[in-house]
Amino acid sequence: MKFFDRIKEMEILRESKKRADRESQFVVVTGRRRIGKTQLVIHTFGEENLIYFFVARKTEKELCKGYIRELEEKMGIPILGNVENFAEIFEYVLKYSKTRPLTLFIDEFQDFMRVNPSVYSDMQRLWDLYHAESKLTLIVAGSINTLMNKIFRDLKEPLYNRQTRFLNLKPFSPEVMKEIMKYYSPSYAKSDLLALYTFTGGVPKYIDILVGADALREDKMIDEIISQGSSFVDEGKAMLIEEFGKDYSTYFSILTAIASGYTVRSEIETQVGKEIGGYLTRLEDIYGLISKIQPMFEKTSNKNVRYGIEDSFLRFWFRFFYKYSYIIQLDAYSRLRDIVRRDYATFSGVALERYFRAKLMEREEYTRISGWWDRRGENEIDIIAENELEKTVAFFEVKRKERNIDLSILRSKADAFMKVTHRFADYKKTFRGLCIEDM
Repeated sequence: MKFFDRIKEMEILRESKKRADRESQFVVVTGRRRIGKTQLVIHTFGEENLIYFFVARKTEKELCKGYIRELEEKMGIPILGNVENFAEIFEYVLKYSKTRPLTLFIDEFQDFMRVNPSVYSDMQRLWDLYHAESKLTLIVAGSINTLMNKIFRDLKEPLYNRQTRFLNLKPFSPEVMKEIMKYYSPSYAKSDLLALYTFTGGVPKYIDILVGADALREDKMIDEIISQGSSFVDEGKAMLIEEFGKDYSTYFSILTAIASGYTVRSEIETQVGKEIGGYLTRLEDIYGLISKIQPMFEKTSNKNVRYGIEDSFLRFWFRFFYKYSYIIQLDAYSRLRDIVRRDYATFSGVALERYFRAKLMEREEYTRISGWWDRRGENEIDIIAENELEKTVAFFEVKRKERNIDLSILRSKADAFMKVTHRFADYKKTFRGLCIEDM
């Protein structure tokens, strides 16, 4: 798949390269697996213009041998001596860049913690010593967010706040996904776009797999994703077992419950069979995988709370792959495809609402976007978008099919909302329905 988007991120990287002509720059690139961190850096600078170090799970001595070969090839000079620790290589690069600007990209940076944790304190010492006089653009990337945040945002860690820029790559936006569909499948239906958003969440690697398989129609996507040998089958485990450690089964059970529509804590605890307060807190605050959702203008922080999975692909993976892992163990993929097709309309309804929220955020016309529901469960508004500068508010009802939208009901829900919250009385109000055809 050709390279799409990332214009702002490339500008930041190129600007950092320019600033490194005066003083070394330290850019941290984070983001979930498959989000395209490595591709972003290589596409921005070109592989031939980068010194590329990959932190494999080898001994430090073995890694250094590979790094020396990379330096000799890219710098065009022999480096003599038997180097066995990374600190010597890093010091050499910093000193050399005093006379010749260099760009060093270290991929899977968090894995130095397994190789030799003292690398980080060595880097801190050398960076503080040389960065003001050298001309190095140092870019480090990592896919285990908990470790990357610990390395750079924990006061106790040696590299705390040493970065000059911190880039957190997000999935592709709705507009970019539409651009991809137009490029590879010009006659796509809006339902195909919804399927792509539902199944991949805008993660570049997953879209790339479907593009490569010529599977950009809804049915073809299901056939490709849920099949023998599909790379999607074990993707959730590959992403998260290392993050969660030995407690992964409890976390997986919680995420499966949320993905299956049990979004209130009491409902989740019933499904999991244990008290989960600490787990929910860690899933939200440490791992960033779930969010606590409350109605717009809810006055208390612990009332009327729902939980949602932030990552759209993981929501799909836990709802179908992990929940029905016993079917996968039987290699009964056709049966699992039948289940996905059976439940898809309901499941994709939530994805459709997320799509429109993301689309509204892209437009940058609003100062607050949220939803609302009352405590009795009698009234619920899918999206409320406020522009406090112009004193306007838009109420949206989201349905898969236009014929199911009733704006008179939406207006009565808005009346209930304003009666409870006492907001927007002097605002100009609009009411609109959104369906698949509006994507």
